[in-house]
Amino acid sequence: MEQKIKGRAGNSSDKTPIVPKQYIVHFVMLISCFILWGLLNNMTDNLVPAFGRIFMLEAADASLTQVAFYGSYAVLALPAAVLIKKYSYRHGVLVGLGLYIVGAMGYIPAAMSQNFNLFLISVFVLAGGLSILETTCNPYVISLGDESTSVRRLNLAQAFNPIGSLTGIILAKYLILSNLNPATYEERIAMTPEALSAIRSNELLWVCVPYVGLVAIAIIIWCFFKKNKDSEKDESGDLNIVKSIKKLVKIPRYAFGVVAQFFYVGVQIAVWTWTIQYVMTTLGLNEAAAAQYYLIAIISFIICRWVCTALMKYIDPAIMMAIFAIGGIAFSLGTIYLPTNQSVWCLVAISACMSLMFPTIYGIALKDLGEEVKVGAAGLIMAILGGAVITPFMGSLIDSGKLSSIVPMFNGSEAAIRSSFLVPVVCFAVVLLYSICFRTKKSA
Repeated sequence: MEQKIKGRAGNSSDKTPIVPKQYIVHFVMLISCFILWGLLNNMTDNLVPAFGRIFMLEAADASLTQVAFYGSYAVLALPAAVLIKKYSYRHGVLVGLGLYIVGAMGYIPAAMSQNFNLFLISVFVLAGGLSILETTCNPYVISLGDESTSVRRLNLAQAFNPIGSLTGIILAKYLILSNLNPATYEERIAMTPEALSAIRSNELLWVCVPYVGLVAIAIIIWCFFKKNKDSEKDESGDLNIVKSIKKLVKIPRYAFGVVAQFFYVGVQIAVWTWTIQYVMTTLGLNEAAAAQYYLIAIISFIICRWVCTALMKYIDPAIMMAIFAIGGIAFSLGTIYLPTNQSVWCLVAISACMSLMFPTIYGIALKDLGEEVKVGAAGLIMAILGGAVITPFMGSLIDSGKLSSIVPMFNGSEAAIRSSFLVPVVCFAVVLLYSICFRTKKSA
């Protein structure tokens, strides 16, 4: 289906508007949704070190935040496809924003009670809303105008997602991480319950501020789509999930694509989640200072994505992905074995290598699926579960130091976190194998 759309786009008239005048306000409102979930995705990565310090958690326990977030993404992808099929794209946006608002407001009682488990429940509900939004908004944008300009329209909307990502990192750095008390685990243990509660109360207040503050924007968008009812259902064919799944699992390119996407998303979330802790451990910086390197990593990711998109005119995307997967393996090994200054920049470079992988796997896996593309796309969104599995697994390796023997030149916590980056090596190897096995023409 996507190939047909691209073909039509190539023959479209230059006079055909990317977004017709009657849909411009809808398009702007949808762009705000793209920005919103990009912002919240990257801001949540910073909650792991924040909750680790606030609640004095080990790495594996703190990473349950990512389990709740990306686990919810996986659970609600298929229900979102059913929702927009049975009702409309507008209903999908309303339900998605509604769940986000409920989840974000749940941060308030969680902070007041200083209860980590309540935070996890709120994160799960919030992320469920984002999952529905992400599954809904892409086809919604495509529907807002002529089919010949649909790809350009979607690319334009997606171009605003990195703006949200950068905003999320900046908000986390200056509102959450900068307001963490510098007291260490040992110092917090020695405090009286009253003193510790006072510190936590202030820290959790600043955790709530950006999430609850964004509710006002979400309500404005929600009210717009509630009032404007000129949204259509997805009429692109019947949706028979069981039948579609049976057909899809028999297609090696798709089935292996879901596996590759699982490992890719897993490595992306794991690397970004543990970047701040790695920098803190190796360079001895606090959370806010270490977040500078995380910001540089995200900027390199965004720049490389734009560059790779341009180069795909001339180079087979699968070949490019194979090269970048090899780079990811090499930089992960550098993060493990090189001296501190070089290893930190290898860590940053891993993000550049990840830049083109999600959309490339997505495009190869969905090629020529016809009417099964809806369930196929939902399956690839469900592969985001990799972030909920691989991130805590890597955290457990950091806590236990089981692989520390592979870096005998380093000791203690530094050896533990360095050695855990053997996990990204394995993940990139899976992506490399997929790109080699399912090389496609440039049009993929």
